[in-house]
Amino acid sequence: MEPCKKIDLKWKEKSAVCVVMASGGYPGGYKKGLPISGLDQAEKVPGLKVFHAGTSNQNNTIVTNGGRVLGVTALGADLRKARERAYAGVSKIRFEGAHFRHDIAAKALAC
Repeated sequence: MEPCKKIDLKWKEKSAVCVVMASGGYPGGYKKGLPISGLDQAEKVPGLKVFHAGTSNQNNTIVTNGGRVLGVTALGADLRKARERAYAGVSKIRFEGAHFRHDIAAKALAC
């Protein structure tokens, strides 16, 4: 077994919110190979990164390939801003049957 490599961690004094976009039918049966649009537009939202989980590249087109398809993650100066950015990114992404929770971070903001 190799020794652990030293990792240089860097922290940001920001909040983060991740909204998972899932396939229609998940966690039960769902279709694969459905084209995903809007990824480029979503990535233009400041502080936003789209993490691919259940995707595949077929003929230069990103398509669904799993139940939890994307993790749309945003940073913001506070939780409210991070949440706004994450949902702004989600609103730009489309694929047949896409669904996601609408209440991510809502309880924390209610406190």
